[in-house]
Amino acid sequence: MDKFSIHRVPLQPTTRQVNPVAIKSQQSILSESSKNKKSFSAHLQAAQQQELKVSKHAQHRIVERNIEITEQEWQTVSEKVSEAHAKGVNQPLVLMDQAALIVSAKNATVITAMDRTEAKQQLFTNIDGTIVL
Repeated sequence: MDKFSIHRVPLQPTTRQVNPVAIKSQQSILSESSKNKKSFSAHLQAAQQQELKVSKHAQHRIVERNIEITEQEWQTVSEKVSEAHAKGVNQPLVLMDQAALIVSAKNATVITAMDRTEAKQQLFTNIDGTIVL
């Protein structure tokens, strides 16, 4: 067998010198990230105020029941759903003059729609908020 010998090297404390250029570059990165936070919050608000999508099921119900909703009414519904979502509501019932909509605020999607006369006879489940317009 071969003989192996192990030599131990004493540990020496290492000292680290601070590079002033590196500190300045880190500070500039931090200041840029605070600027990006403002930009991120602006993007977040824009994303929260996205227009509502209409599911195929809801679109079929709207056509089938002859429900007419103007562009201005859609904009109001979209704003109120976004506002409700910001307050923690995930599935609001939106009551309008001519229609009742169940919306997924999380996905900004209308799940189903019915006219108001039909809505009077319904029991709504799995909603966690109501928006009355």
